[in-house]
Amino acid sequence: QVQLVESGGGLVQAGGSLRLSCAASGTSFSITLGWFRQAPGKQRELVAAIARGSATAYADSVKGRFTISRDNAKNTVYLQMNSLKPEDTAVYYCNAAGVLSGGVITPGPYWGQGTQVTVSS
Repeated sequence: QVQLVESGGGLVQAGGSLRLSCAASGTSFSITLGWFRQAPGKQRELVAAIARGSATAYADSVKGRFTISRDNAKNTVYLQMNSLKPEDTAVYYCNAAGVLSGGVITPGPYWGQGTQVTVSS
């Protein structure tokens, strides 16, 4: 049973930074991990993903501002978010066991509980 626990969300002013963490258990961690987000009234969308070989993919809206990374020793994936904008406000979800190929990710079946990120203007 794969379990994902997110942390690090919160309230920040526009232009500020946050770092999200997702601790994974019940898996070898040699899997693709991703961050998705869902704003009120909108569909869940990809933010960033990192494959087991460390290849990455980002949504165009976050390129140059967000960085995804992983620490295999800690079974943890991170999302460093800089220059945050009000439109980044959403619940952010960690996802595991997806497929990242050609810069396109298909999410896997495992999701965390989500962490709220709110960016005030």
